[in-house]
Amino acid sequence: MDTEPRWLSSDERETWLALMSVLMRLNSALDTQLQRDAGISHFEYGILAALSERPERTLRMSDLAILAEGSLARLSQAVGRLEKRGWVRRTPDPADGRYTLAALTDDGMAKVADTAPGHVARVRELVFDPLTRAQVRQLGDIGRRIMRAVDPDDPCGATRS
Repeated sequence: MDTEPRWLSSDERETWLALMSVLMRLNSALDTQLQRDAGISHFEYGILAALSERPERTLRMSDLAILAEGSLARLSQAVGRLEKRGWVRRTPDPADGRYTLAALTDDGMAKVADTAPGHVARVRELVFDPLTRAQVRQLGDIGRRIMRAVDPDDPCGATRS
């Protein structure tokens, strides 16, 4: 098969490099803010926030790993750190003992409530404030289109219109 690769055009290359810079640096910028202001990583905050939005603030570890975009091993280590701080509790799933549940404690919910305003302010500053309303809508549309290509099943629901 001697077909020539579909190289990126100059505009596509510039766009790709800009997107890659955002993907690599945004998480770092958010992590820096959360470490400084709340003493937790962006990944740990994502875990706490995901649990805070669930009924009874509880989720199977395997489902939480999908939402947190991390491996079960990475999630387990992070949940262990959160458990030591009293923010999360792990228990066997009473419906199926093969699974482990992660539950956000009252102290964990308080941590989310204390941390969220600063985190949202930083997200707003870095992502939304530089954009017009139309660009925000376009960014959402673009993100959903890319996610449909990356993961058509999208267990996190990011591709919902």
